[in-house]
Amino acid sequence: MTAEETRKQKTKASDYDLAAEEYNWRGPEVVFGLTYTFIEPGETVLDIGIGTGLGSALFHRAGLRVYGMDISTKMLEATAEKNFTAGLTEHDLTVEPYPYDTASMDHAICVGVLQFFEDPDPVFRQVSRIVRDGGIFGFVVEDRIEGQESMHVMEPGHSQSDRTVTLYRHGADVINPLLDENGFTFLRSLDFFVPMDRERINVFRARAYVAKRNERR
Repeated sequence: MTAEETRKQKTKASDYDLAAEEYNWRGPEVVFGLTYTFIEPGETVLDIGIGTGLGSALFHRAGLRVYGMDISTKMLEATAEKNFTAGLTEHDLTVEPYPYDTASMDHAICVGVLQFFEDPDPVFRQVSRIVRDGGIFGFVVEDRIEGQESMHVMEPGHSQSDRTVTLYRHGADVINPLLDENGFTFLRSLDFFVPMDRERINVFRARAYVAKRNERR
């Protein structure tokens, strides 16, 4: 890769933060607000699909030690430049196991990622293993209501991307069994809308969840 190509990729990663604000992406604030009463300064949180660190920046400000995992080297570099994480790991979220020990993290979050997963079970399975008993898992999905297809395609200009994007909706009929099967107790959730264009005409219905890891037997 040439120096110019590297510069462009870094610019694209850093521009992600500006675009998130422009598009009024509020997933990080919603997840942090829902989890705030369950976290303590000094604890650890693993940000799964950390991107440029938007999802976990507020946890850092609250005194938690942030660890992050992402498939994109450039996104991880952009996060590292912010100098607030305790550790970053490059890893494909579809590949198990994740490179963390069992019960090694107090909490985990996954913000702005699961709508790209047709099958989110690997994420839930690995979070269940990695988070300690009593730890919190906060995450966001694109919600699915009755009559909607689980998969939908957003064309360029109708999404925050310049290419066609396939997204997946996961309703409570999918999420609640996943939580139960992987040893979590549902605590709370909140609906909100995610604009997909600058004009905020195209939106998707999101739902943030917070669940607690049950005691292992």
